[in-house]
Amino acid sequence: MKRTVLFAAVSLAGLALAAAGFFAGRASSPHAAPPTAPAGERQVLYWHDPMVPGPRFDKPGKSPFMDMQLVPVYADEAGDAGVKISPTVQQNLGIRTAVVKKAELASSIDAIGSVQFDERLGMVVQTRVAGFVERLHVRAPMERVRKGQALATVFAPEWLAPINELLALQRAGGAPEIVAAARDRLRAMSVPDSLVRQSEAAGTAQARFTLTAPVSGVVAELGVREGAAVAPGTTLFRIAGLGKVWVVAEVPEAQALRLARGQKVRAVLQADASQAFDGKLEEILPQVSASTRSLQARFTLDNRGARLMPGMLMRLQLAAAPTARLVMPAEAAIRTGTRAIAIVRDAQGAFAPREITLGAELGEQVEVLAGLSEGEQVVASGQFLVDSEARLKSVLGAMAAGSPASAPAAAAPHVYRAEGKVERIDADGITISHGPLPELQWPAMTMGFGKPDPKAFADLQAGDVVRFEFRQGGPTDWELVAAQKIGGAP
Repeated sequence: MKRTVLFAAVSLAGLALAAAGFFAGRASSPHAAPPTAPAGERQVLYWHDPMVPGPRFDKPGKSPFMDMQLVPVYADEAGDAGVKISPTVQQNLGIRTAVVKKAELASSIDAIGSVQFDERLGMVVQTRVAGFVERLHVRAPMERVRKGQALATVFAPEWLAPINELLALQRAGGAPEIVAAARDRLRAMSVPDSLVRQSEAAGTAQARFTLTAPVSGVVAELGVREGAAVAPGTTLFRIAGLGKVWVVAEVPEAQALRLARGQKVRAVLQADASQAFDGKLEEILPQVSASTRSLQARFTLDNRGARLMPGMLMRLQLAAAPTARLVMPAEAAIRTGTRAIAIVRDAQGAFAPREITLGAELGEQVEVLAGLSEGEQVVASGQFLVDSEARLKSVLGAMAAGSPASAPAAAAPHVYRAEGKVERIDADGITISHGPLPELQWPAMTMGFGKPDPKAFADLQAGDVVRFEFRQGGPTDWELVAAQKIGGAP
């Protein structure tokens, strides 16, 4: 009997303490005027969970959502531009800042190219008369030849008659005018003067002549064999010069815009880095590869020693004069697809988003064309945690609201469904414990949901088990759409 009375007394005392705590909490609701801080101390407006910044609490304590203490928001921070985050929270979130600075950077482009013949130095060797190739002095393609070297001996029967006519006039003592006309006829038939002089010296017509190389180089094409009949205009040899060579390289489309004709280039042989050559950019071919999005750049290199041959690989480096550029870490830029944003920290320690214009990618740095000034600090890591802390989704949404009216309207928020237990009901929200939500990859947790209206869900009370629907939005980031009681408190 005594044990029963003692248990009842303890139970009554616990209920009294709980009721006192409940009414004390209600008396200091977040909508009540904040208590006046003593002189010299900062006034606290409310406490919140940095990871779930929507719900506000009227007293310190442990967050009902995460395993961490609530963080105060002070009155002197409420009117500041941007959002202030305590150093402790910054350390916990891993926020790191970097300084926007100017750097002397040179526009250098590295590329790999292959050596090709300079087509402008190519020459063809043809015969202007029908005949036969009696002898080939060069018998294989890609043989090196020197200027004036014998290539082939050709017999031209068609030249015998006009040459004999000239010789007969000379022997008969014909008039000088007639002899000169006969000589002009031979010249019109492309009979070499050396062959005419040879015939005059021998006293008999000579119809065999030798074709020689017009330039030094290699025989790129051999179009005839010994004993073959040839017609006027037949290409017997094509000789490629080696005094200069082309190097053709694939350059990305974005980098090709920074190239200019006449730009100096330094080329190093891929097989032997000790052999370097100087040249210049000759031409940017007006064709873009659809598969690689690159252009072909043609460089000219001096090859007087004939050390470079077609097919060799060269490493090319083009460098321009260094220029001062405003840069920041590439990881500090938040790219949204249509624009870029950086989280900027001001002199008072507040964070705010700012739209920026980016330029060229420079390794781990990125060029800033507009939106930032030298010496400003930007968040280099933890930007998205700052976004959660400051509820920057609404801030960025306000920035997007300033876009042209012709922009397409945003899609309606998706509605999610779950079941849970009502833990607490406030004027502006309801705290619910729910199970895991695979659709959002949420574990089981207790979190606050905003009300669409202060009078909404008046039939619910703490302890009710509900089937509810919610969506993203509202002052707490997540807002109840519907709630149906399926059990719980009477």
